[in-house]
Amino acid sequence: MRFIADLHIHSRYSRATSRDMTPEGISYWSQLKGIRVVGTGDFTHPGWVRELQDRLVRQENNLYKLKDAPDGVPSRCRSDVFFIPTAEISCIYKKGERIRKIHLIIIMPSLELVTAFNARLSRIGNITSDGRPILGLDARTLLEMVLQISEDSLVIPAHAWTPHFSIFGAFSGFDSIEECFEDLSDSIYAIETGLSSDPPMNWRLSELDRVRLVSNSDAHSPSKLGREANIFESVLSYEGILNAIKSGKGFEGTIEFYPEEGKYHFDGHRNCSVCLSPEETRKHGKRCPICGRPLTVGVMHRVEMLADRDDGYRPPEAKPFYSAIPLQEIIAEALKAGVNTKKVQALYMKMLNDLGPEFDILLEVDIEEIKRSAGEVVAEGIKRMRKGEVHISPGFDGEFGKIRLFEEVERQEIKGQALLFGS
Repeated sequence: MRFIADLHIHSRYSRATSRDMTPEGISYWSQLKGIRVVGTGDFTHPGWVRELQDRLVRQENNLYKLKDAPDGVPSRCRSDVFFIPTAEISCIYKKGERIRKIHLIIIMPSLELVTAFNARLSRIGNITSDGRPILGLDARTLLEMVLQISEDSLVIPAHAWTPHFSIFGAFSGFDSIEECFEDLSDSIYAIETGLSSDPPMNWRLSELDRVRLVSNSDAHSPSKLGREANIFESVLSYEGILNAIKSGKGFEGTIEFYPEEGKYHFDGHRNCSVCLSPEETRKHGKRCPICGRPLTVGVMHRVEMLADRDDGYRPPEAKPFYSAIPLQEIIAEALKAGVNTKKVQALYMKMLNDLGPEFDILLEVDIEEIKRSAGEVVAEGIKRMRKGEVHISPGFDGEFGKIRLFEEVERQEIKGQALLFGS
């Protein structure tokens, strides 16, 4: 069957994370979004594991469900949400005379195996202070430990291009999967592209042809679930997901942030409000033209450094992807109001009640149906998003980029046309 999965999130036990990232809050928002499988996140934290063991029940498909479904989900969005045990670990260690900082996603078959894994980790470092622990472990060593617990586990390099904390990061990463994981490289079946890169950027590296390019939200609050996600056409089970990621059969593509909206797409220096393309950065000798300090080299620059293919190359076996903007952001721009304002939230819930979950609305529901539910401007915004007709200001040095669907004059013209023709 076809379903959407978000495999990398965080719980309320991680730093700078919403108190609403509870099992109930995650399940509720997964239904609003149209996510059928969601990672637990943070399974290395003992407190979170106890909550998961108390509130989830393992199903015949070897995934987990809440004992009691959350209230208040619109009828057209209701569905079973399955949890899969996941965590993110920050590995900081010295290798090849350099300090490496690599974040890894761990996926395990059961909470019982998670408990055994955590017992080993607790002898190495502190896993109680943060849902995403920082450990002085070589990434290869961690991969070996995970596989010793269960060969049906997965290790996926997280947000693979983020400058400071990733496998290909400009400041503390590696130039290849093999350099990082050595003799165990064949046990890496996927990398996470991260918010600042999309599949076409990753297609420029031939070594990534053999792995799946997965996308996840890395959500720290429930409403951010699914800002990136994966599409499967497989058996809805742990084994179905595992086999699809390992083989590529049943892994049908991803839903992507516009990469320019990510915090590290272009190069720059936040303190000086300087944002530069890779070409501009090279002209300035990688130094800020305002203060002279080193620039933070972004994902686009790093991709160009490692690429062995021209921009625009598409591998024959490449999976499709869909660039999306969260529905609440489209509504907010259409209404010219803040995302968290009452009128934006009210229209968001009205659309879910009328049309179904968010991903259906963004990707599939007929534009005329959207127009009847939400009006001309929102419908036009979704139409433009589907066509990629957006105005872009790239993110840089920790600052999110800005994606706009309308210029002010366009918004007024659409409203005027709607009034003129009575729609």
